[in-house]
Amino acid sequence: MTTLTRSVPFSHDQPASAGVLLVNLGTPDAPTSAAVRRYLAEFLWDRRVVEIPRPLWWLILHGAILPFRPAQSARKYQHIWTTDGSPLLTITRRQAAAVAASLAEQRPGPVRVAVGMRYGNPSIAAGLAELRAAGAERLLVLPLYPQYAAATTASTFDAVAAELRGWRWLPELRLITHYHDEPGYLDALATSIRGARKDQPGERLLFSFHGLPRRNLLAGDPYHCQCLKTARLIAERLGLQADEWAVAFQSRFGRAEWLRPYTSVVLADWAKSGVKRVDVVCPGFAADCLETLEEIAIENRQVFLAAGGGQYRYLSALNDEPAHIAALVGLIERHTLGWPEFSPDYDAEALVVERAARRQRARALGAPG
Repeated sequence: MTTLTRSVPFSHDQPASAGVLLVNLGTPDAPTSAAVRRYLAEFLWDRRVVEIPRPLWWLILHGAILPFRPAQSARKYQHIWTTDGSPLLTITRRQAAAVAASLAEQRPGPVRVAVGMRYGNPSIAAGLAELRAAGAERLLVLPLYPQYAAATTASTFDAVAAELRGWRWLPELRLITHYHDEPGYLDALATSIRGARKDQPGERLLFSFHGLPRRNLLAGDPYHCQCLKTARLIAERLGLQADEWAVAFQSRFGRAEWLRPYTSVVLADWAKSGVKRVDVVCPGFAADCLETLEEIAIENRQVFLAAGGGQYRYLSALNDEPAHIAALVGLIERHTLGWPEFSPDYDAEALVVERAARRQRARALGAPG
């Protein structure tokens, strides 16, 4: 039986606020084997991430993966770790601060912004608790995954629902499931790519997205199609010809077939065919992380050069670029239509008066005030 948590003390003289939870995948607490093992154990045990029967997967995870993979991954994290910690967490916090500042400047009502990582810290539960303590009675969850996948967006909803299941007073809840074709997001990417390639652009531009097992596509997951659409719309904005760009998928894991073509294979084939200069961008990552800063910027550079390539350039994620923040704010505003904090007619004083009147009516009926 779930025990309901006590509600945050309610104050009639304070107006309610709206809360925005920015969610990203997560990161270990440190670039060490022990920290990575904790992180991978949580990540890889998620039924949305690995859809293998639990008894069999438990044996594989604890017998063949967790004893060996953490040390390998820790060395990779050490290549990208900064004095501020994990790049993913540092950037996501900067994004949250920038979004909060923009909303405070543009919106009349109080809007709180918090960060939650699906795996690791700060957890989704911690982010929700922060918004709850700030009095958020309306909650918008924004997973920073432009393209929907059950393993990412749906898993985020699972975690949010699991946490809210223990709350006595539930907030009004909205969830953004994808924004792969949002004009603001596409325009920000096109502008960023164009600026990065203004000096000696590569002969080819590769759009590299995180991979998924091919069976997910066959089961009806829309991720593959949304990745292709994102790349096509950006290529159109950049005016690229069909032979100047391609889509590939990275981060394969295990023996099953994943979405093709594979990033490393495309880069090697391009180099062997005589392509000397390539640019690689990862539109599915809202913030730079291990998969972009190490796998793409370092590992796949070596693949391309070893196969005979010349200039290899990784184009950074949008991170906290102003155009990206503006796109996220626009997305938030569109999905909060009808909420008082986002209304131009917002009147905090009137809301406090209304609350006080409700309190008087409750006392008249003998309810605690």
